[in-house]
Amino acid sequence: MSKKTLFIGGIKSGKSLNAQKYILKNSTTKPIYLATTEFIDKEMKKRIDEHKLNRKDDFITIEEPLKLYEKILTANSCVIIECVSMWINNMLYHKYSFENMVDELNKIIKLDKTIVFILNDVGSGIIPNNPLSREFVDISGKLSQLIASECDEVYHTIAGISTKIK
Repeated sequence: MSKKTLFIGGIKSGKSLNAQKYILKNSTTKPIYLATTEFIDKEMKKRIDEHKLNRKDDFITIEEPLKLYEKILTANSCVIIECVSMWINNMLYHKYSFENMVDELNKIIKLDKTIVFILNDVGSGIIPNNPLSREFVDISGKLSQLIASECDEVYHTIAGISTKIK
């Protein structure tokens, strides 16, 4: 039986670590870690290296910044998407539309596979002062609603504690 789960929380809230623990606990095979972050600068490389250390050798890592559906479609195990927020960033950078993002996520959600989505909650702050940041926040909020509405479980993470809200 496939199951969809969302872990949402602020940056460095502990959502990724808790999502990893969750999928490892609920997997019968080695899960796939679908890494979406592109190497863009030294600081981002440091963040990626930190995530690699945290997940050790517990996952099969696949790196894909854009075409998530294609990678998940062929997956033979459950999948953790780390993270949807960086995927949105990549899609905007590469000039994909909001509609493209919705289409891709709808295809993923319909797959008969167990998937854990990780997403930064960026909607709890102030309205950004530039158009691109506002577009990102708006898209992230709309896509988080789409994902959460289709997930079997949703966990909100604060200070390393994930609370089931659905």
